[in-house]
Amino acid sequence: MDRRTFLKHSSLTTAAVLTSHKSSGDEPQVEVLNPRARVPLSFIIDDSTALVNMAYFGIPQFKEVFPDQYKQDWRKLPREIPDSFVLEFLEWCDMHGVRGKYSMVPYPACTGWLHRFIPGWSKKELNDSIGIIRDLAQPNWDIHSEMISHTRVIDTKTGLPFPEATPDFMENWEWSQEKSADELGEYIAYSLQVLKDAGLHCDGVTTPGGFCHRNIPNLALATKHAVREVYGGNIAHFFRSLYTEKGKSVAPQIFNAEGLDTDDASCSVHTIGCTGDWFGGWDGLTPGDANRFITADLSEGRMVDVIESGEPAIMVCHWPGIYYNGDKLGFNIFKTVVDRLHQKYDHLIWMKLSEIARYWAAKELSTVTATTDEIHVKAPFASPDFTLKIGQPVKNPAVMHGTSRTPLEKVSNQSLLRENTWVENGGETILCFDLPQGESKIVF
Repeated sequence: MDRRTFLKHSSLTTAAVLTSHKSSGDEPQVEVLNPRARVPLSFIIDDSTALVNMAYFGIPQFKEVFPDQYKQDWRKLPREIPDSFVLEFLEWCDMHGVRGKYSMVPYPACTGWLHRFIPGWSKKELNDSIGIIRDLAQPNWDIHSEMISHTRVIDTKTGLPFPEATPDFMENWEWSQEKSADELGEYIAYSLQVLKDAGLHCDGVTTPGGFCHRNIPNLALATKHAVREVYGGNIAHFFRSLYTEKGKSVAPQIFNAEGLDTDDASCSVHTIGCTGDWFGGWDGLTPGDANRFITADLSEGRMVDVIESGEPAIMVCHWPGIYYNGDKLGFNIFKTVVDRLHQKYDHLIWMKLSEIARYWAAKELSTVTATTDEIHVKAPFASPDFTLKIGQPVKNPAVMHGTSRTPLEKVSNQSLLRENTWVENGGETILCFDLPQGESKIVF
């Protein structure tokens, strides 16, 4: 179901509400913009975990189910993606402001458990690897479970894979397609609990392969309940789909919004990728191509299309493809893409998926009401860098929340917008401020 159809038919989801009193005809028109009036950018990394190369250990399990589809010699792949590469990657991303999502598969290809041990590596090696993600990645990257094993379905009562090597008992294929939200929620919560026991925090999950591709409404509700049960979060997000067709919306989708008039509002958000895995194939067979993202002359590519639409531009990769047979081909292509994007654009903002999800929940579910001398906002969720455009000049804007008054600082141009600032833009005004939960107002 596409986003517009979903919003039209869902009784639990409310689209962005922008209203204005029309008694005098002098009230300003108000629009919620992207954060800081910029285009969100993010990077999704799938099939990552501690030490284990998911391609090396996963392909033989997939081959058992579909022997005609997996004929490559998987033994030629590296069995490990070393922590030295993880550190190199994270250091480069930190230097260039990159933020996104990094999966930690809890029971990677059934080799061993992140919160216990993985045969083939010492306990210290496993702990050190997880420590890199916990201490160095988590500030700029959301950590996701990618279900439990990413290969065989696990019996959550025993912790063992089901014995049948068929599509009906593989996470990537049929098992999830007709499961209820309760059944999926139990499975997702199991995966999250492993990561919590390993010292990692999650606000969302990633689906492996085709997991729930015909069952997204139940996936959305299950994710919401599982994240809340294990971590207590009230805005859960999930990555299930990516769309690469030009003109197809990749705006986040809001599901299961509840309690919007209370202090305990909650929802789930589907964050959608906009590219294929064009850095390097996860199976080590297909080299990538930077031009599919953005061409060398900076004029074309999928990222150009999405950025110029104003929707979040979220690139997608698989970790074995970034390492790509140990020669880092995918990583080098990623560097090229990021460099080209930064050459072409000066209005991007790198964000984690959880940050995008929170902003879109606030953007779509807040009620904004304009009068002649103030704007009232009723927000079920707080959000940093909440940005409003007002269709007229204003003077001395300030945000009022309860007895607190926060004056906004005027900046000289739109590129300087940050929290608690404002700028004149022709005959309009753009305000950027930290939106509090509940009722607040902007006064002039």
